[in-house]
Amino acid sequence: MIKQLAVRVAAQGMHEITAQIEAVVREVGIREGLCTVFVQHTSASLIIQENADPSARRDLERWLERLVPEGDALYTHTTEGADDMPAHIKSALTATSLSIPVTNGRLALGTWQGIYLWEHRRAGATRRVIVYVSE
Repeated sequence: MIKQLAVRVAAQGMHEITAQIEAVVREVGIREGLCTVFVQHTSASLIIQENADPSARRDLERWLERLVPEGDALYTHTTEGADDMPAHIKSALTATSLSIPVTNGRLALGTWQGIYLWEHRRAGATRRVIVYVSE
């Protein structure tokens, strides 16, 4: 089964979407299989990361901001704003798809793991996320 989610995010940063993905897995009703999640954008990405302590998210966001700053003189792709080229680089450095096993009807995530949509643009957006669940 393939399902498209419209995920609205208000601002740049990591936004947990684990519950939405779990809902799709429950809807499909399989016991064992694979869940593939794909974001259809070049300035956002997906990541599995700790979901217990928000400071881990903040540290990752700050680290990536420092690694790929806005305003680098080497950027030539600037017509869509100062945050656009850094957003493309951040997306290239992370992932646009994830594969998560499904066991006993649930995502096989670890105790502290969550699935995040990582918005790399400053302004909010509605992002299309494709979820494919198969046996």
